[in-house]
Order: sequence, then structure tokens, then C-alpha cells
Amino acid sequence: MIGMTPTQKTMIFAGLAAAMAATRMHHFGPLPDASWAIFFAAGFYLKGWLRGVFPVLMAQAMLLDWIATQHLGVSAYCITPAYWAIWPGYGVLALGGYWLRTHYQHRGRDFARLVASLGGAVSICYWITNGAFYWFGGRIASPNFAEYLDAFVKYLPHFMQVSFAYAAFFTVLHLVFSHLAQLRAGTRPGAER
Repeated sequence: MIGMTPTQKTMIFAGLAAAMAATRMHHFGPLPDASWAIFFAAGFYLKGWLRGVFPVLMAQAMLLDWIATQHLGVSAYCITPAYWAIWPGYGVLALGGYWLRTHYQHRGRDFARLVASLGGAVSICYWITNGAFYWFGGRIASPNFAEYLDAFVKYLPHFMQVSFAYAAFFTVLHLVFSHLAQLRAGTRPGAER
């Protein structure tokens, strides 16, 4: 499934954009925000298109945040002068997916690469976005390092759990579609090596 046609990439992009639209406006709602996993998946699947797709997904994320906070009653607490930090943070997620793509071999050890690259990308993204919010967002009256570490440790697991849950879902879809493509081509998974 890695060698994809422009039509397949367009369908993946549309699916990722639809997933963001369905989940982003209620970050802790019934369907958790899939944005972090979406940016990671975009880095993995949309190699060669990432320079064009990344700003479009960022614009979509920001538009959805604006709609949620201005028209749907979602709290704007996280919209601060540090909101800009989502750009480099989400960029790290996309680069994590891109790194995984460049090391993907259609083998079982790809799972370990997925865990390492997603875990690392989520941790760095959280450090960038949460750190910018805490230190530069203007919401914390007297920021201090101990309080920051407490908040970091408290909320990072949520972002890890959600990102890994969506990555698991995307992985199942990937395996199903890869298997179907190989059946159509008359090859077995892993037989091309």
C-alpha cells in the first residue's frame, strides 16, 4: 500500500480531513480529538505532498478551533498568545510519520518503529505546545518549574492514549487495505522482499 496513486493519496487526505472535522471541536468529548494522530498519519501517507497538505490541515485545525470557540460554546482557554506553538508541535508529528515512512519495511519490526516514532513525536509535540501554553500563554499567574512538571506528567498520558488509540485504528485500516491490494496484485504480504 505504500506505493500510492494520486487518487489514493487524495482519498487518504480527504479521510484525514474528515476525521479532524469530526473530532477536533470537542477535544475531550465523546470522540476524542484525532488531530495529533492525523498529522502523524499525514506525514506517513502523504510523503511528497506534505509541504502542500500540512498548511491545509493546519488551516483546517485553526478554523475548527475558531468555530468551536466562537460559535459552539467550547472554552477558548487554550487560545492564547502561545497558540502559535501548534505549528511546530504538529510539524513534529508530521515529521514523526514521515520518519516512520522512510523506515517502513512491511515487517513486524515496523510496529516497534511505530511505537517509538509516535511516542517520541507525541512527547515532543506535547512539550512544545504545553510548554508554550504554560510559559507564554498568560493563563498561569506565577509559572514555576515544579508546577509545570506536575501538569506535564498529569496530561501527557491522555495525549499518548488518544494518539495511540487512533494510530491503532489507522494501523488496522492500513493492514486491511495493504492485504486487499496484495490480493488484487496476486502477491502475499511480505513476498515482494
